[in-house]
Amino acid sequence: MFHFLEKNPFFFTVAVLVLFSIAGLVEILPDFAKASKPIEGLKPHTMLEVAGRQVYIKESCNACHSQLIRPFKSETDRYGKVSYSGEYAYDRPFLWGSKRTGPDLHRVGDYRTTDWHEHHMWEPAKTVEGSIMPAYKHLFVKMVDKNTAYAEAYTNKVVFDVPYDRDDIPHSTKLGTLEEARASIVEEAKLIVADMKDQQVKDAVQRGEIPEIVALIAYLNSLNSARRPLPTE
Repeated sequence: MFHFLEKNPFFFTVAVLVLFSIAGLVEILPDFAKASKPIEGLKPHTMLEVAGRQVYIKESCNACHSQLIRPFKSETDRYGKVSYSGEYAYDRPFLWGSKRTGPDLHRVGDYRTTDWHEHHMWEPAKTVEGSIMPAYKHLFVKMVDKNTAYAEAYTNKVVFDVPYDRDDIPHSTKLGTLEEARASIVEEAKLIVADMKDQQVKDAVQRGEIPEIVALIAYLNSLNSARRPLPTE
């Protein structure tokens, strides 16, 4: 058999491809099975965080920032503990990213604050020396659509079985009706703007309107170990 393959490059190539394909499946398939199970204690995003995630995607933040910390010392020293597949169980779509023009953000909620994000999004170069990130001042005046955030969360619940009505999740995270979701978005936004300086943003929230910057900061703050308790090793 081996002599036959050695004398026939085509069949040798096919045999190698089949062998490596089988080996690859043996390695990959168990991880896919694990990925379908959320880590214990994982909480779904609140309505405000869902709205902020929509802003994150709309502004293509994932084009320059990853949300995937690989198991290398150089990465864990800089960005925090390695990422686990079960942390992404409720994310649709996944925002792993494929390029790091800026730093990984998977644990950014553990070391950045609302106040820091506010200044950084207004003038990145003044917050981080040498930053090439553009300013996002338009997020301070453009408002989020509460109905769209509710629609996405409702879709995730019905289609992907995200447990928004589970008994053990915080009341602020429960889906409820559209009117209840609108009210919860405003109440959570008030907690965010309490740590912000921009008075126009504060006034907007008091009127029941949510500037996109508030939702985006809420989402970035949610990228932390409290929402996704990591396994102990």
